[in-house]
Amino acid sequence: MIVLGVETSCDETAAAVVTDAREIRANRVLSQLAEHAPYGGVVPEIAARSHLDHIDRLVREALDEAQTPLDALDGIAVTGGPGLIGGVIVGVVTTKTLAQVTGKPLINVNHLEAHALTCRLTDAVEFPYLLLLVTGGHSQLVAVEGVGRYRVMGTTIDDAAGEAFDKTAKMMGLAYPGGPALERCARDGNAARFDLPRPLAGRAGSDFSFSGLKTAVAQLVAKISGADGKLAPEDAADVAASFQAALADAVCDRTRNALETFASVYPRARTLVVSGGVAANGHLRTRLGVLAEQYDFDLKAPPLALCSDNAAMVAWAGVERLRLGLTDGLDFRPRPRWPLGEVRGGA
Repeated sequence: MIVLGVETSCDETAAAVVTDAREIRANRVLSQLAEHAPYGGVVPEIAARSHLDHIDRLVREALDEAQTPLDALDGIAVTGGPGLIGGVIVGVVTTKTLAQVTGKPLINVNHLEAHALTCRLTDAVEFPYLLLLVTGGHSQLVAVEGVGRYRVMGTTIDDAAGEAFDKTAKMMGLAYPGGPALERCARDGNAARFDLPRPLAGRAGSDFSFSGLKTAVAQLVAKISGADGKLAPEDAADVAASFQAALADAVCDRTRNALETFASVYPRARTLVVSGGVAANGHLRTRLGVLAEQYDFDLKAPPLALCSDNAAMVAWAGVERLRLGLTDGLDFRPRPRWPLGEVRGGA
């Protein structure tokens, strides 16, 4: 089974070809970092126009690299949401056209489900497993019972972890994208210098909150910045390290509660999966590895290239759905919001 995947939900234009043998034949990703860097964040209109300019070429390049003509495909998968609606529409219109012309089955993929199932592509993880999904717009703890079968155990009540990373980096005057820049800055910092809050730490449940942490950093940066409004290099490193440690503490606290609940419901399942763009953060991965070991869980995380948005994960979600007979008509609508709990599933 061979599936073409297309991803255009944010600022990466991507196309990939994946097989049910867990083989990534091609995975083309075009980043728009340079186009959005002057604005310090993603501009939806610019992102949509860039998708429109490049999507046809990337699909052609992916098929050529995979040595797979359109008529050899078994299905075509696309991110139908959630995401920036202009970009989502570009991918949906492109793949609907391909499906109509070729007669191939079309699979409407939830972007969060694609992240949730990536570990089955990279590590053949069996259901059920506990998923920590941490992206720019989402922070969730989910019991993954099967394709389209998700029990959300905790979610963010305000900002997502990735948003907190990016906005903190912007406040500190770091380069865009903020998450990787902040991690690099933190390597030379003293994480114990500044006592930042750990939101919701010690409380019951598995929900997240990062707005208080972000506010505390804003106040700290304003207090210790120089007359020019900039942080000295040593101060910047210490702020970055302190923020990163505080966020990891908060994430691990919430995840610990979810691990205990998950283990009581699924006593034979021992896998914790971390996925999404923030899963690329080395400090957070290390902390989660220690936590998983304490509870006798195996930690699985995708390779760094598959943590951020990509089309291989979309194609794989398409494989998972196609082999269960879960395909879609040409009348499905792209969705800017699409909670994981609303995704339909199979047996």
